[in-house]
Amino acid sequence: MNTGSVVGNVVDISGRSTFPAKIAISDGRITAIEPSESSPSTYLLPGFIDAHVHVESSMLVPSEFARAAVIHGTVATVSDPHEIGNVLGVSGVEYMLDNAANSPFKFYFGAPSCVPATTFETAGAAISVAEVEKLLADSRIVYLSEMMNFPGVLHGDPECLAKIAAAKAAGKPVDGHAPGLRGEEAARYIAAGITTDHECFTKEEALDKLAAGCKISIREGSAARNFAALYTLLSEFPQHTMLCSDDKHPDELEHGHINLLVRRAVEHGIDVFDALQAACLNPIEHYQLNVGQLRVGDPADFIEVDSLSKFNVLRTWIDGQLVAEKGATSIPRVEPKVVNQFVSTTIESAALSVPAEGESLKVIEALDGQLITNSLQHPPKVENGQVVSDTGRDILKLVVVNRYEAATPAIAFISNFGLKRGAMASSVAHDSHNVIAVGTNDDDLAAAINAVMEAGGGLSAVCKPEDLRLVLPLPVAGLMATGTCVEVAAAYKKLDQAVKSWGSPLRAPYMTLSFMALLVIPSLKLSDRGLFDGSRFEFTPLLS
Repeated sequence: MNTGSVVGNVVDISGRSTFPAKIAISDGRITAIEPSESSPSTYLLPGFIDAHVHVESSMLVPSEFARAAVIHGTVATVSDPHEIGNVLGVSGVEYMLDNAANSPFKFYFGAPSCVPATTFETAGAAISVAEVEKLLADSRIVYLSEMMNFPGVLHGDPECLAKIAAAKAAGKPVDGHAPGLRGEEAARYIAAGITTDHECFTKEEALDKLAAGCKISIREGSAARNFAALYTLLSEFPQHTMLCSDDKHPDELEHGHINLLVRRAVEHGIDVFDALQAACLNPIEHYQLNVGQLRVGDPADFIEVDSLSKFNVLRTWIDGQLVAEKGATSIPRVEPKVVNQFVSTTIESAALSVPAEGESLKVIEALDGQLITNSLQHPPKVENGQVVSDTGRDILKLVVVNRYEAATPAIAFISNFGLKRGAMASSVAHDSHNVIAVGTNDDDLAAAINAVMEAGGGLSAVCKPEDLRLVLPLPVAGLMATGTCVEVAAAYKKLDQAVKSWGSPLRAPYMTLSFMALLVIPSLKLSDRGLFDGSRFEFTPLLS
């Protein structure tokens, strides 16, 4: 239906009221909202918007992401395609645009600002200032994606500043990314032209950025979970907050999306209209999106929910088309095209040995629910002159292998993954997406890496003593599968359950693993070129 009518309790977010009414729709737009004398039991409100997400992290192509998201009342996303950009460059961005065009869902993509994210890793592509300018001239590109190189901005890097200037010239906003940045440095970063930040993990940090004129997107993804620390901002700064997932795995997307954050906000005492303003209206205003706000003349993008406390989504409309009802979507499936850049190599377990050439071992401490890590020092466990994983102290070997050319593996050690046996590997490794693996022994590590290599990208879990080898292929850029959310989520759950049965206490082990190569987030990470100190922004020795 893009013509017809719907009756329910209309939620006027700006007017902070609800009233029974009939919404009339013609040619995909709302032509009238007429008060009704009926007593409807359901509520009609604008659709939800994810204000910052990497669609690739769902392991679904955009057309499949859309089919899953509309079930939960999401009608639009502000999407940063820099994951596939790091693999395929501008052609990767064009792939996302082309695939998204198969769906009525409203994807709003940005021009990736930091491809590659740093010069300290091997990516599959680079996106130049000229290419950013060309992307920003495309009407389908609505903003400059997160400027992760905040040290470059603070130190006047010409390329960073040129990309920001290009966005300003195009009249398009610039997304920020500055985890932990506070005070005068945060103010200088934002003054350069940054308009949002989704990386805040403390309220104090968010308050500094708000004071400098930045809007805060409160993130609750599969790995980084900052809602609990920041949700009170929704009532304190209702005009300046948005809600986002950033990175969301398919099993969680299958369960819910922005609707769950709105529910949590209301359960925590946030005024329902403040929560809905962040979820439905603020992204439209900030990014100038062509998404309806449930007003006469707007596109008919709205949802029906059971209540203003549970927000169980009953129906979703986009441009007047009913795209989801009773937990199912009516958006037809489109078979995705496969694109990739992947050089499969074979790793021998002997290549993963680490000579014991020091008495103190730097160890990455992974933190559940955070992208930041800590840097620890421990005496190494040594066997036959080699540093090995120590399951007793939960210090496991971490490996990154270049997926674009044959190269020597980079090796470090990490705590808090908790595995007592086996190994896990992934070609989703932000932001360059080389193959990353963690495991308890070199044989399983090599086998897990090789399983991903053989698939041309994917996730794997291997435990030779159990004769277990699980693989989820990700043939689209080594990042996305070609199946539905239900299919991909089912395969992912098997991997997730396996590594948790081997001892991992992490809420999302694979998502956490994917960020252990993200050098722009402190303090200690591993690139395909070596162990990297994100606080000093330089390589650092593993042993001393």
